[in-house]
Amino acid sequence: MATLPPFEVYGSNNSALFTLKIFRGEGMVLLGMDWREAEPPLNFVGFAIEYKEPAGAQFYPLDNRLSFLDNKGNVNPNILSTRLSPIQKFRWTHFPYHPDLEGDYTYRVTPVFMDGDSKLSYGESQEAGIAIQGETYPGILNIAFTRGFVASQAFSQRFNKDGNAATILPGDNDAPLTYVSPNPLATQALEWMGFEARKVISDILDAAIADPSAQVRVTAYDLNLPEIVDKLEQLGTRLKIIIDNSVSKPQKPNDHGASTSSETAAENRLVVSAGRDHVQRQYCGDLQHGKTIAVIGNNQSVAFGGSTNFSWRGFFVQNNNTAVVYGKEQVQLFFDNFDNLYANPDNPSGFSKTASAKWTDLGLNGIKASIAFSPHNSTNACLQGIADSIDGTTSSFLFSLAFLYQTKGVIRDAVIKVTNTPGRFVYGISDKKVGGLDLKVPDGNLPVAFPAALIKNVPQPYVPETTGGSGIRMHHKFVVIDFDKPAAKVYLGSHNFSISADLKNGENLWLIEDRRVAVAYMIEAVSMFDHYEWRDAVQNAKKSSAGRLFLKKPPVAGTTDQPWWKEDYTDPQKLADRILFSKVV
Repeated sequence: MATLPPFEVYGSNNSALFTLKIFRGEGMVLLGMDWREAEPPLNFVGFAIEYKEPAGAQFYPLDNRLSFLDNKGNVNPNILSTRLSPIQKFRWTHFPYHPDLEGDYTYRVTPVFMDGDSKLSYGESQEAGIAIQGETYPGILNIAFTRGFVASQAFSQRFNKDGNAATILPGDNDAPLTYVSPNPLATQALEWMGFEARKVISDILDAAIADPSAQVRVTAYDLNLPEIVDKLEQLGTRLKIIIDNSVSKPQKPNDHGASTSSETAAENRLVVSAGRDHVQRQYCGDLQHGKTIAVIGNNQSVAFGGSTNFSWRGFFVQNNNTAVVYGKEQVQLFFDNFDNLYANPDNPSGFSKTASAKWTDLGLNGIKASIAFSPHNSTNACLQGIADSIDGTTSSFLFSLAFLYQTKGVIRDAVIKVTNTPGRFVYGISDKKVGGLDLKVPDGNLPVAFPAALIKNVPQPYVPETTGGSGIRMHHKFVVIDFDKPAAKVYLGSHNFSISADLKNGENLWLIEDRRVAVAYMIEAVSMFDHYEWRDAVQNAKKSSAGRLFLKKPPVAGTTDQPWWKEDYTDPQKLADRILFSKVV
C-alpha cells in the first residue's frame, strides 16, 4: 500500500502554552487543544482558530456565532471572527469549504486573553498541516458521509435567508420521482447536503453508464430520487435490481409495496429499460433494507453499502454514510449476495444458509475488514458478537444508532453496560430518547443525545430553521470502539443492530478494524453530538432568565464567578473529553 498522508498531526511549537492535535476526517477535521500546565490562567478566554487552504497565501479565521456581552450587556448581532470571539472549547470540528483541494490544510490556533478593560491579547500559536482530500485508502476502501444538517444554522444561513428553503425538497403533495425544484439555490444546496456520499455514488453510476461492459447489481429500500433512477434507466439490460415491497398494517399509500408508491413507479420504469426478469420486488422476511450497488466491468470493479438510501431524505436530509470497496474479488461478494437474494425471494431461511450470510474477509490490502449480509439464522447471527465487542471496550465507545430506542436485546444491553462502566468514555446519538440511557452515571458519561426542536424566534445572529420534512434526520447505524487504540474497530452498514435486521431483513453489515477508518467515524459521531448538544443549549438558554447564549469573560475578583474552562477540569466527562481528543502520544 502506498504511503498515505497521516490521519493525526501535532503542533510542534514547544513554546506555546498549549498542545494541538488534528485528526483527519472525510471532508472534515477535528482539532483538539490542551493546556500544558495544570490549568490555564483566569484571563484565558478561548482559542482563535484560522486555516490556510492548500497552496493558499493567507489564513482565514473561523467564525463564532457567540460573542462577549458589551458594556451595556448586549450581544453583538454579527457573526464574528474567532480572533474577536474565541472558541470556548478544547476541541472543534471544521468542514473546509473546499475539502477536495490537493495538499495540506494548515491550521493556526492561538490562545486569547482578556484584561480588566475587556481588551484582547494573544499568546504564541500552534500550527499544523493535514491533507483531507481524496479517498480514505485510494483504490482500496473509501468512506463518505452525507452532511445531514438541514435543520441547522449553517444550512439556514446559506440557503434559507429568504425563508423559501422548503422548496429545495419535494413536499408532501409533490411526486418525488418527477420533482424539479424551482429554488435558484437548489443545485448548490443539494451539493452541500449530499456532500461526499452523493458525489461518490453518482460518480460510480456515471462510470458504469459510460462502460458498455459494466454489469450492475442493486438492492434498494427507499428509491425515489430522480437522479438515481434516471441513471439506472440508462444502464438498460446491464442492470439487475431488487426493490423493497414491504407494507405496513394497515397499508399506507406511500408504503413501498403500495401501487401508489415511488418504489412501484421506479419499478415500472426500470422494467421498461432493464426487462421484467431483471427487476424483482421482495421484502425478505420483513424488509429489503440493503442499499447496495455493485459494478463489474472492464473499467471498474466497485461496490458500496452503508446506511444511505437512494432517496431525497437519504441523500439530502439525513446523516448517512457510505462504505466503498474496490477490486473484482471484493465486488464479487456483492454480486453473490444479490444472486442469493434473487434466488430466495422472501425466504430468510433459504438465504441464511448461503455463504453470503457468513462473515467473510474482504481481502483488502493492508486493511482488516469483513462483511456479512442478512438475513442470518441462529447459527450465523451477528448480534452477540457485536455485543461482545462493545463489552470489550477498553477506552472509548462512540455510536450513532437510529432506532436504538426500539432495539431491545443484547446490543442495547451492551451499550448500557459500557455507558455505566467507570473509565469508559461514551458519546452516543439516537433519534429518540432511549430507556436506560437517560441519566448521567457517576463517572460522568452523558446520556444519549437526540435531535432537539427547531430553533425559532431567536435573536441575531441566529436565523429560523427549516425542517427538511417529516421523519428522522439521524439515520446512521455505526459504532466506534476504541478509536484511540491500535485495536480500533467500526461496525457499520444498513443493519440497525436489531433482531429483525439480523434474522429477517436484507442488510449489509461491515466490520472494519482500522484506526484511519475509526477516526473518520469518530469525527462524524462527535460532530453530530456537538450539533445536538448545542441545539439543546440554545433551547435551554431561551428558557432561562438570560434568554441567550454568550461568551464568558474572566471572573471578577472577589466574586464566585468561575472561568469558562473550569468545568473542563472538574466535570468528569468534560475532563475526559479534553484529554481524549488532545492527547499527544
